Amino acid sequence: MTGTSKSLRTSKSLGKPKSAATAVDTVFAAYPQPAKAKLLALRRLILATAKATRGVGRIEEALKWGQPSYLTPETKSGSTVRIDHVAGKQVAIYFYCQTDLVATFRELYPDQWSYGGNRCILLNVEDKIDEAALRHCIALALTYHLNKRNARTPAGSQSKRTGS
Repeated sequence: MTGTSKSLRTSKSLGKPKSAATAVDTVFAAYPQPAKAKLLALRRLILATAKATRGVGRIEEALKWGQPSYLTPETKSGSTVRIDHVAGKQVAIYFYCQTDLVATFRELYPDQWSYGGNRCILLNVEDKIDEAALRHCIALALTYHLNKRNARTPAGSQSKRTGS
């Protein structure tokens, strides 16, 4: 990531929401335009999706690996979602690579976006975001653990691909 000090890249600030918010805001302020505008739009989309998705609960915004990250600390319903400027005119939405999330996204939306291995969705900053599709992917990530728990219980008929 460009323009970020080493201390911000290694900060995890999970236990101190006020300082975490300040550190996250500092990282957003350092992004170049137009990546900054796209990342702020993704931030709003992630927070709105979390609020609208049953079972997610409160979202915590913090820095992980120097990137704005979104966690579900109360419900532990989901896998962490991170966002960052990649290079030039691209941004990425990162997901934990040990999950099948990106493989699921590729199956559901094969021609929608570019993908970075099993780690991320890549977006061009100048392209319009398909909000419905991206909300679905974000909801799947924020309910990943919840859906796995539901799949293990006899009463849990919710498919991992439903997302909300």
